[in-house]
Amino acid sequence: MNHKLILDGGMGQALLKRGMKPNESLWSASALIDKSQHDLVEEVHLDFINTGSGAIITNNFTVRDRRLKDNNILEKKKYLLDIAGKIAFNAVQKSGKKVLVGGSLPTQGETYMPEIYQTKKEMKNLFHETANTLNPYSDFFYLDVLCSIEEIHIALEAIKEFNKPILIGAHFKKNGLLPSGENISKIKFIIHQYNIMGVIGACISPEIYEKILPDLQSLDIPYGFKVNAFKNIPDDWNKATNSNPNEALGLRLEFTPEVFKYFVERELNNGATFVGGCCEIHPEHIEAISH
Repeated sequence: MNHKLILDGGMGQALLKRGMKPNESLWSASALIDKSQHDLVEEVHLDFINTGSGAIITNNFTVRDRRLKDNNILEKKKYLLDIAGKIAFNAVQKSGKKVLVGGSLPTQGETYMPEIYQTKKEMKNLFHETANTLNPYSDFFYLDVLCSIEEIHIALEAIKEFNKPILIGAHFKKNGLLPSGENISKIKFIIHQYNIMGVIGACISPEIYEKILPDLQSLDIPYGFKVNAFKNIPDDWNKATNSNPNEALGLRLEFTPEVFKYFVERELNNGATFVGGCCEIHPEHIEAISH
């Protein structure tokens, strides 16, 4: 069995389960805007740490210009990023455990969609801005659910100067390709230029991970996953951006901690290094694989 680094689960869904009131498309960032919910964010981080996560990801997946503009709070961006970094860092300090913090650098488009809305220069600046704010709190950067080779490459260039390890989290569709229609193997020609710690399938189903496994193995670097427990992510998910994902995408109630453990153990035997969850993977799932 391969050595493993246990990542955390899905922050947004865990916050929702504990009473976070989502504010339209801001989703998990709602708990950063509302100061009374900062303790809730720390509590979720701590629960993942205490159930076995060796690395946690900062809670700023929806702190993106498009979402902030839609909600007329773009001026709060640096504050929200800073708070997300501080809360994650403080949770690790409070736990007293040796846990890594991954600074989330989310896709700059809409979640799961391949469209790029900015020029390359603008996108590079956005990735750099986020990384620069999270840098003091982060042990590594996590490219969070990126959707094309171009977007990944731009992000890598944007954060190269920080000289920190980078975990690439790429999203995949049911056909095993990135939302852009590309095969992840295309990244093999550029990743040697950067400080890459691994490439994982991000917010995908276990079935999609199984499909992309040969492509990840062909990269000759550590690999793994953050799988979700949604029933289905349709190709036109963009139409449901402001919806409750639980309602729009459906939950796989059968994906229990025990089932998750079976899946993780099997994939560790298949060579996975990074194992963890995304939406609807909770601390009890992480606890199941930490022993």
